[in-house]
Amino acid sequence: MNKFATLGILVVATTLESSGDAIVRLGLGHPRLVARLGFFAIGAAMLFGYGVFLNLAPVAFEKVVGLYIATLFIVWQIVNFFFFRHVPTLPVLVGGLLIITGGCVVTFWRGQ
Repeated sequence: MNKFATLGILVVATTLESSGDAIVRLGLGHPRLVARLGFFAIGAAMLFGYGVFLNLAPVAFEKVVGLYIATLFIVWQIVNFFFFRHVPTLPVLVGGLLIITGGCVVTFWRGQ
């Protein structure tokens, strides 16, 4: 499987994780029990899908985790904006740059 397919799998996994968590969060705040249970069921299914997709990536787990965390940070900010209209602050962006840099080091550094 090529690198673009692996990245695609990671984007799907991070989108499922971030969105699933956001949906569970919406369920926690919903006043109606039936709606809350619906949010929980959808969120649980998405979080299960995240676990499946993450483990489909044909890369050693210790390598895929670095790129996964970097991708997760980016997708999380996008999901956070669309679900909750929250714009990341400068400290979040600076910290995110460090997360992305670290993820790339873990994934792409070809050491001994």
